[in-house]
Amino acid sequence: MGRLIGWLIGAPLAAAAAVFAVANRTSVVADLWPLPWSVEAPLYLFVLIALLAGFLAGAIAAWASSLAARRRVRTKARAEIESARREARAQAATPPAETPLARPLLPPFA
Repeated sequence: MGRLIGWLIGAPLAAAAAVFAVANRTSVVADLWPLPWSVEAPLYLFVLIALLAGFLAGAIAAWASSLAARRRVRTKARAEIESARREARAQAATPPAETPLARPLLPPFA
């Protein structure tokens, strides 16, 4: 289901980006203000690079905001694992309790 939604969103976006790139092939000069350089490239290249930079900034911000939650989950999982290890060691250290022998289900063969 997730792949289908990805394709339903990704394919139209890719098509729109391709149409945008074909429609905006005009060469544009971008001056890198504090530096003495300028870059000449098609307009679509500048726009797509800006969109990519925004996407990456958003992805980094989302990842950074989830760090605290991931740390809590990891700490809780480690505590549960350690608790299970202590319980397993305690069970291994205690001898098994004596259990009476079970009565056979069938009478012995004569």
